[in-house]
Amino acid sequence: MGGIAHEINNPVSFIYGNLDYAAEYSQGLIELCQRYSQAYPNPPEYICEYRKLIDLDFLLDDFPKIITSMKYGATRIRDIVKSLRTFSRLDESSLKEVELHENLDSTLVLLRNRLHQGNPQQEIEVIKQYDTLPKVSCYSGLLNQVFMNLLMNAIDAIEVKRNQLDLSQLEQYKGQITLATCLTSSETVMITIHDNGCGMSASTQDKIFNPFFTTKPVGTGTGMGLPTSYQIITQSHQGKLKCESTIGNGTKFIIELPLNIQLKGHPQQ
Repeated sequence: MGGIAHEINNPVSFIYGNLDYAAEYSQGLIELCQRYSQAYPNPPEYICEYRKLIDLDFLLDDFPKIITSMKYGATRIRDIVKSLRTFSRLDESSLKEVELHENLDSTLVLLRNRLHQGNPQQEIEVIKQYDTLPKVSCYSGLLNQVFMNLLMNAIDAIEVKRNQLDLSQLEQYKGQITLATCLTSSETVMITIHDNGCGMSASTQDKIFNPFFTTKPVGTGTGMGLPTSYQIITQSHQGKLKCESTIGNGTKFIIELPLNIQLKGHPQQ
């Protein structure tokens, strides 16, 4: 994935780098057209006809908007590529010190569509309560898998709750995911991912880390996301992964990681 991201980034950089020049050149041409109109208010008939044919007034108004839209699109591609490169550190089998907040934010960028950002009626609000953290020694790609699994579960839980509400309740409901980080000691960092979705019963919580257990409809879940996440946290990172949940009130996953792993061998995936 990292190699693909690099291949995408190169041509996008050419586009992004030239858009500022395109905006500058187009502004100059627009200014020139406007000065011509002022200097020659009564041009020949064939000029008038061509002006109508291309709808010059609309063109002059819309051209800068197109450039701005293209720049926004190129910026979004660059952000996604950057997130892919951060997220896809799967080829890094060695421990590396990383900024956890950067990894969390990169995962959120990749989930932008599922969070319905830009759609006020369905948008899931993400609340960040980030503490100041030192760099954490970890297997970055594996840890990103955990963040992706837990955030996707939170989104799924919110969507399930939405489907359970009637129209009047739905108008009052706002899906929320709260990401919080803090130091719990000089040697341990805690990350919590808390949603206000459908929640789980105690019996379900007892099984969520069992391989192949899923509450999702057939064909929509493998039942391996949480067991894999549990293994990555507890075995590969010598940490803890816990769950607190109440039906109807949401779920909180709590990750505790040591700042420095005692290296024992190759990480288990």
